[in-house]
Amino acid sequence: MEAHRLTLSLPAAPPAVTAARHKAVEAIQGWTADLGSEVVHTAELVISELVTNAVRYAGGGHISMTVRLTEAALEVDVCDTNPALPQPGLPDEHSENGRGLFLVAALADRYGAEPTPTGKRCWAQIARATGPGRRITVPLPLQRSRS
Repeated sequence: MEAHRLTLSLPAAPPAVTAARHKAVEAIQGWTADLGSEVVHTAELVISELVTNAVRYAGGGHISMTVRLTEAALEVDVCDTNPALPQPGLPDEHSENGRGLFLVAALADRYGAEPTPTGKRCWAQIARATGPGRRITVPLPLQRSRS
């Protein structure tokens, strides 16, 4: 059962990252669910990374973001028009970028990407439960890029 939902259509331009993050956090905090600050802060970081990737690789046009609160999780979907699926990995130590999906993997309880008829959808789920029982796992192996 879905309790709350926010859907945004944004231009694939850098200001979209800030707009998506602020609108999502404002909506999440307005929902009457007691999510706790850890879930809200995690969502804020995950949204920033997923929208940044969409802006960077969408090739113009628009991106869409949906944030849903279900009984079990806060779910974030970001869609763009580029059909190429992301390849998570560790960049070399001199790279200025390439760590976004590593952060999403570390912060979210589940994440993934899948093709859509118009591009791709990258998603993440953040469990509503927090505290000592919450485990953060990173799927391995991650390969450092050699560029």
